[in-house]
Amino acid sequence: MKIESRIFEICTGFFFLCAIVYTVLAGEVVGIAALWLTAGLSLIIGTYFRFVSRRLEERPEDNPEGEISDGAGEVGFFSPGSYWPIGLAASAALTGIGVAFWYIWLILVGGTLLLIAIGGLVFEYHRKPAHH
Repeated sequence: MKIESRIFEICTGFFFLCAIVYTVLAGEVVGIAALWLTAGLSLIIGTYFRFVSRRLEERPEDNPEGEISDGAGEVGFFSPGSYWPIGLAASAALTGIGVAFWYIWLILVGGTLLLIAIGGLVFEYHRKPAHH
């Protein structure tokens, strides 16, 4: 995760530099806010990756002397066929349409479906322990 954190730290510096220059030269409020928020969000992600990288053991990607063969083997578990991402995308789109047209009822319906889809995706492989 050290590589990822470094990438976001570089992006954060670039975004802050752009925000400073834009603030001085342009004076346009929406662009200034967008650039400062972009820099802040990039800082949050980079800080999170830096924090997580300290808790994990070194990966082959983080070793400058690492070989391609060091990353061989099982990477993790990926769902072979889940329909939850489709429901998640559809409910997020529905919620976005509700926000765009400011239909409160559509925002509520889309938000509810969004929470159901998130719960389904997170707990897809969660099973209760069998009682014998």
